Amino acid sequence: MSEAPKKEESKQKIVGQPLDRVDGRLKVTGGARYAAEFTVPNMLYGVLVQSTVANGRARRIDTSAAQRAPGVIAVITHANMPPVERPSNPPSGESIPLLDPQVRYSGQNLAVVVANTFEQAEHAAALVHIEYDAQAPSVDMEARLKDAFTPQTGNRPAESKRGDYAAAVKSAPPRVEQVYRTPTEHHNPMEPHATIAMWRGNKLTVYDATQGVANVADNLAELFGLEDDDVHVIDPFVGGGFGCKGQSWPHTPLAAMAARAVGRPVKIVLTRKQMFTSNGHRPETRQATTLGAGADGKLTAIAHHAYGHTSQADEFMEPTGSPVGMLYSCANVEIQHKLVRLNIGAPTYMRAPGESSGSFSIETAMDELAASLGVDPIELRLRNYAEIDESTGHPFSSKSLRACYSRAAEAFGWAKRNPKPRSMRDGRWLVGYGMATATYPANYRPAGAKAIMLADGSVQILCGTQDLGTGTYTILTQIAAETLGVAPQNVRVMIGDSRYPRAPTSGGSCSATSTGSAVQAAAQALRGRLIGYTAQDEASPLWNVKSSEIETKDGRLSAKSDPSKTVTYADVMKRYGRRSVEQEAFARPGIERGPAAGGAPTGTEPADKGKSQAYSMHGFGAQFCEVRVDPELGIIRLARWTGAFALGKVLNAKTLRSQLEGGIIWGIGMGLQEETLMDHRYGRFVNTNLAEYHVPVNADVPPIELILVEEEDKLVSPIGAKGAGEIGITGAAAAIGNAVYHATGKRIRALPITLDKLL
Repeated sequence: MSEAPKKEESKQKIVGQPLDRVDGRLKVTGGARYAAEFTVPNMLYGVLVQSTVANGRARRIDTSAAQRAPGVIAVITHANMPPVERPSNPPSGESIPLLDPQVRYSGQNLAVVVANTFEQAEHAAALVHIEYDAQAPSVDMEARLKDAFTPQTGNRPAESKRGDYAAAVKSAPPRVEQVYRTPTEHHNPMEPHATIAMWRGNKLTVYDATQGVANVADNLAELFGLEDDDVHVIDPFVGGGFGCKGQSWPHTPLAAMAARAVGRPVKIVLTRKQMFTSNGHRPETRQATTLGAGADGKLTAIAHHAYGHTSQADEFMEPTGSPVGMLYSCANVEIQHKLVRLNIGAPTYMRAPGESSGSFSIETAMDELAASLGVDPIELRLRNYAEIDESTGHPFSSKSLRACYSRAAEAFGWAKRNPKPRSMRDGRWLVGYGMATATYPANYRPAGAKAIMLADGSVQILCGTQDLGTGTYTILTQIAAETLGVAPQNVRVMIGDSRYPRAPTSGGSCSATSTGSAVQAAAQALRGRLIGYTAQDEASPLWNVKSSEIETKDGRLSAKSDPSKTVTYADVMKRYGRRSVEQEAFARPGIERGPAAGGAPTGTEPADKGKSQAYSMHGFGAQFCEVRVDPELGIIRLARWTGAFALGKVLNAKTLRSQLEGGIIWGIGMGLQEETLMDHRYGRFVNTNLAEYHVPVNADVPPIELILVEEEDKLVSPIGAKGAGEIGITGAAAAIGNAVYHATGKRIRALPITLDKLL
């Protein structure tokens, strides 16, 4: 009775199982330390002083009263700041602090006050008096469309074409020709941005709330003219980021600058209000989308002409056309993006940048086309199903979207839908069913990791990645444990340190694929080295056993053909007198991705890996929701949600579902609530707090049913997984809008969908 269960358990796969978060206990007991929670001796506190006008010049910054305030050590402005370099490739146009008194947006940093306590610094900051030569701000994108320009920077093309759109749309007049709008939105993670900076001679150590410790280290090294090894960035836990912590913002170099100026460590923590001015936002978009189609519903022409805003000092483009070009089969497609410069701080990446905003336009337009033709929305999408990525001509590495449609539709009960708007009721409530397609690129970027076997047979994994609360600690633990054949509790993952093997910024849903592949490679190398020790030792039970005939499980090395020939990792370490054995590995995309997918060969791969074909790599899903709408008050309530997703190999079923649910909830906020409001007179965001910037709470979220479609993809990454952090938001707002139309017969083309737009 005792042997069989143990044997079965030892064979059980670790990767894919719903393992509880290995960092969960630390977080709920307060043991996890975030950037602002570290303490260093002799630390001072910095508070930012920000502009109250959006356009003009700070004619005079009077710091005299602040300097006389109790506890104040220094007040730093452009007039007395230490010299810094101008980075050759700054992460943001607003990343170089205090360079001049020119004011480009409301909330721009003009000074930093350093004092013995936070309260003293905050009080002194209020005493800084600034006189402005103010000018009327330009913050209305619609009023400036004539000044729009085509961006020249960015990691996705601003324009793309295939076929002859102009000719095609003439021969088949547009069936849908509408403008869709999304508003400015802000990330609002639970943990605000925070930085502690300290110098020891020319060595800089920084605790920073960031999605990329290596990125911050690079930026600081260049800004202060330091060698790479002179900067050490630490951030073991991140309290959410969603894109706003994906690049360096001015508060981080300001903390380092202040620390160097005063000769003591300095901590700067942004207030919630400053989180609306100091670390980017999702820019407003205007998306003119045209669909031409025949009577059979097959698309003949697609145009997507989008506008977005950017700051006075950078070119950030929200690539809303990204899903438009690849999602459906159409021979004639024209995509254009243009930017308008406004007196607003730099926009940045926000969960599924481009795909979340762009899916609202294309998926709403597809629903409008289905309604005009009298075709079921799923059937219309199947008639235009793309068998290859027509934007590149590459086949998909895998695509299980048909299965997502069918399984989600069946689970949701789509067949019960009466297609006529306002035809379904539940008492006084109008009932609407809506659906949309979800998609996001399966990104995979170069990453390194180190695996260390200790004398007792336990394992350490070092990787310069970050855990934003997504479960990175846990999935890396599972990958290392399964690869080496040890229990998860015998693996310790150490991340969030720029001195560990380099890994990419945690964004673009690439952490699982990139760092997971690197950890797997490092663990495989370590496993091979330990097997080599035993197989070449005449005194070893495994002497002369081929490496391919040795398996690892339960912390042991054993011969597959004769399990009695076995030795524990601890015995191996003891036999060879090793306190530790370590192996480092680096994983990188190969030629199967192709240059168009951002995976061009680095020159270090073999000339022919048997994968000469370039592939398009994406995750796919289908979103279904039911809404209830009060016909007199316009109140919208979500009743239920069903989503089916195909995302390659499942690394952890529990954290995967958590990420998908989180993305859907973000989509609910995007569809019904989120909007940062601007006072056009002063160029100032006005709802800069969590009381007035509305996000979903528990009462707003319906029961969510998730279906994970099994998918085998050996091309997307060595571990076969696709990222899940962002796909959940894509298509979600469109599904809500389509359901609202079905319930009410009224089409809302500007987010969020609020009751005033229905009345």
